[in-house]
Amino acid sequence: MKKIEHIGIAVKNLDESNELFTALFGKKHYKIEAVESEGVKTSFFKAGPNKIELLEATSTDSPIAKFIEKKGEGIHHIAFAVDNIEEEIERLSKEGFQVLNKTPKKGADNKLVAFLHPKTTNGVLIELCQDIKK
Repeated sequence: MKKIEHIGIAVKNLDESNELFTALFGKKHYKIEAVESEGVKTSFFKAGPNKIELLEATSTDSPIAKFIEKKGEGIHHIAFAVDNIEEEIERLSKEGFQVLNKTPKKGADNKLVAFLHPKTTNGVLIELCQDIKK
């Protein structure tokens, strides 16, 4: 793993949260994107070299809707950049981590993504991110 790629925050209302984080960071988001397969609409902010991803559910059965219903708004996941997501999935599986996506899927911000179950990572949902080569 190379670095923290971003921190994902589950929010109830993306427009209101965009206003809040714009005030917090002193600048607007740089991208809004829907990820239909996950039932989510995302917004990305840069804070220095770091990125924050806000996630709003677009359907009541999406993982974000379920998360907010159970835990409320807040940090949903920490994403780490990797060079080769397939190799990391294999390595982490061998180390005993429960990988939720044995095959990476397309995520927001031009990334391939896979997640590690929080049961095997001290209660933190971990996302692996690899840039999709153009």
